[in-house]
This record gives sequence, C-alpha cells and structure tokens, in this order.
Amino acid sequence: MSLVADRIEQSYWQALQNRRLTLLIGGDMVSKVGDGMVIVALPLQTLRIHSDVNPALAVALIEAAPYVLAVAVSLAFGLGRRRFRPRALLTTDCVLRFTVLSGLALLAMAGQLPLWLLGAALFAGSGLRLLAASSRRLVATGMAGIEGRFAVNGLLGTSDSLTAYVIGPVLGGILATAVSPGFVMLLDGLSFAGLLVVVLVAVPPGTSETVRGPRGSASGWTILRRIPIAAWLFAVVFLFNLFYMPIEVALPLLVRGPLHASGAALGGIWTGFGVGALVGALATNHLRRLPQTALLVAIIAGWGCCVGVLAAAPNIGVAVGAFAIGGLIYAPFTPVAYSLVQSRLDADQQQPVLTLWAAGSAVASPIGLLLGGPLIQLTGTRTGILVSALLTLALVPAAGHALRRAGRAGVMLG
Repeated sequence: MSLVADRIEQSYWQALQNRRLTLLIGGDMVSKVGDGMVIVALPLQTLRIHSDVNPALAVALIEAAPYVLAVAVSLAFGLGRRRFRPRALLTTDCVLRFTVLSGLALLAMAGQLPLWLLGAALFAGSGLRLLAASSRRLVATGMAGIEGRFAVNGLLGTSDSLTAYVIGPVLGGILATAVSPGFVMLLDGLSFAGLLVVVLVAVPPGTSETVRGPRGSASGWTILRRIPIAAWLFAVVFLFNLFYMPIEVALPLLVRGPLHASGAALGGIWTGFGVGALVGALATNHLRRLPQTALLVAIIAGWGCCVGVLAAAPNIGVAVGAFAIGGLIYAPFTPVAYSLVQSRLDADQQQPVLTLWAAGSAVASPIGLLLGGPLIQLTGTRTGILVSALLTLALVPAAGHALRRAGRAGVMLG
C-alpha cells in the first residue's frame, strides 16, 4: 500500500491555515510575477542594445546567462557533501537579485546599459537562483510538515502556473510597451525586496535547517544511487523535460509556417497553456489520494498525446485547444514528482537531492534546445513536434517498468 494512502493528506485550504506559510507563498508569488514579467522584458531590452551583435545571438546569450552559473553552483552542492541553510540562502539570493536587477534597470532607463554588462550581471547575479528555488520548497514543505507536503507542492505549482504563464508575461508585455523594459526589470528587483521582508517575518530561523552535513554525510548523487526510486524519478524528470524542449523551438515556426498565423496567435497558444496549467494546478489538490506513481506515468502519457495533436493541428483553434489541455495535464507533474521523492527521503537527504534535481532539470532545458534546433531543421516543424511526442510516449512504459522495479527492490510505491 502507498505511504501516501496511509497518511491523511491536507488539502490546499488546510495547509493555508498556517499563516506564516500563507505569507511565504504570497511573497513567493509576487517575486514570480516579477520573473514572469522579465521573460517578456529581457529580450525586448536586449533588442534595444544589441548594437552590432546578431539579434538572435544576442537574445540567446542573454536568455542563457542567468542559468550558467546557477546550474554550476547547484551541481556543486548536489554532487558534493556540503549543506547550506535554506533560510539564509533565500535571504542572500533576495538581496543579490534585488541589487543586480535594480542596478541594471536604472542603467537601462538612463540609456547607459551595454549588452556585455547586462549579460555579465545576469550571469553573476543569478548564481543562487536554483539553490533558492530548492530552498523555497524545502522551507515551505518543512513549515507544513509531512501531512501538508503534497498540498504545498501543489500550491507552489499553482503559483508557478498563475505567475509565470498568465499574470507575469501579460503585465510584462503591457508595461514594457507602455513604459520601458528597464522599468519592468526594476519592478522585478523590487519584488525580491518584498520577498526578503516576507522570509524574515514568516520563516522561523530554525525551519528546515539541515545545514552543515555531518561528517560522512552523503552527496545527492550518492543518495540517488542508494534509493532506486529516487534515482529513477530523477531520470524520468530529466528526460520528460528534455523531450519537451524541442516544442519551444518549433512552436513559433509552426505558427508562422504551416498555420499561417501571427505573433498574436502564438501568444494565444501560450495563454491557452497557462490557463490550462492554472486549472490543472488547482485540480492537483484533489489528486492527493490517488496512487502517485501511476498518476505520474499517466501525466506523461497524456502530455505526449496532446503534443501529438499539436503536431497535426490544422488551425490555430486546434493548436490552442491541444496546448490548453496539455497545460491542464502537465500542471500536476512537478508537485507529484517532488512529493513522491520527498516521501522516500529522510530529512537530511532532501536538501542535496532536491538541489541536484533543480540542477538536472535546468540542464535539460539548454540541452533540449540545442538538440531541438537541428531536429526541427532536419525533419521539419510538424515532424519535429511529432518526434517530441513519440519520445515522450516511449518514456511511459520505461518509466512505469523502472518505478515498479524500484518498488520491488525495497521501496513501497504509490
């Protein structure tokens, strides 16, 4: 029987009765709205200052800059034995990103921001962002306790869907056009000042402080090797993210080419995904009693089917519908995956494993993009999307078999 089924899992509403937790999630949402706005504003700012650099190359370099050091730092902690204080790291990241983003914004609004400085500052100023993302999850689930873990992971997923795909990009597009991209960057910086205050007020100093690993403490990689289901879940999450990335390359080409539509239609497709993801994240609250490993595999299968429909979409309406349903199905994936792995780890094992997971997921994105470009160029837009769908569907039996085998090796599965 599932460990999850043996426990009374809290609903979203029950978890939010913890006022400190509610305040933390609210502050997290505000900062994510800021990041969602910058998704739109940053490339617009880049195009203003790219000078003699090829615009496509300039945007690619600036978009990649915040991830390079962040992935390296997360891998160093995930593969090593050192530990960090989640609360202290959160506050440090808030100060760093407030300082860097606000400084860049002021230079941009004054017309004094060169491209090289934008890239260098984003590279250095985002070095802790993945560790901070892991810290937010560790702190929030630590405040909620075991019974509230699934609800908190679901609430964080709801926050991501609402802010990153719905509110943030819409506000960013409006404000970047009406005022300037630099002003949007300033708002993002200020959102981290707000999160800093929230963390200091809402998070008790001792929350999730799994800090200095005792002598002989294991690295995240060692823990994954010791716990079969954690290792297989890591592989499933990495591959699922990897197989998704070619879609981000192909989607604008699909809209401009075979579907003969405009940039507004591309925005409509992403809005459809965001709305579906928001509904799916809210619905995650009602999935907490289902067998979690079976649910995870079903999500992968459902997403693969939606991508297959997208590949064959004859018009924008069908594409929007396919992506909206895809968002609905995709939304519970991250909360379910994190809840599953956290339920199989001891308290002192969670920090290195979740840090390694964050780094692994982030690495999957640039690798998938780098592979997706040649794939789409070689096979064509629709065929490239279809390949993504088929690879995702091929992951279904492999993931199901691997997780069942891990369960037979001594870990109870949902």
